[in-house]
Amino acid sequence: MPVTPTILRPLAFVLGAATATGGGAAQSDTAAALFRPLDSATPNLDVYRWDKRVVLLFAEDDLDPTLATARARLAAAAAGLAERDIVVLTDTNPGAGGAIRSGLGVGGFAMVLVGKDGTVKLNRSAFIDVDELFGVIDAMPMRRREMQDG
Repeated sequence: MPVTPTILRPLAFVLGAATATGGGAAQSDTAAALFRPLDSATPNLDVYRWDKRVVLLFAEDDLDPTLATARARLAAAAAGLAERDIVVLTDTNPGAGGAIRSGLGVGGFAMVLVGKDGTVKLNRSAFIDVDELFGVIDAMPMRRREMQDG
């Protein structure tokens, strides 16, 4: 389901504290660069357009078990996320009335992949396996060009 630039303009993020598993400074630095909170007050995703693919994680709170699974499995695949220019943004505050959550009609847990072009490539109310996520990305024409260019 494509999200038009008109919908994306009201969506945005503020960079902040990382969500990471332990494992040293290099892993922590990588995780800090890849995992960020989603601020409901920021107006759009334009800061990421044409530079990053965005994986959005939505949950009712930080204790959601599906969110915990998603964070752990994505953190374990941090090298693959970095290679594919992915940033993971998390919103665990539905009461904040965030524009992104509202624009996507999210209720409960959701995992959404937004391509570098700003369109939604996957949107599920369940965890999207890392292999499937990478397979969808690796099949995209832009990613294929990236792999060819080295």
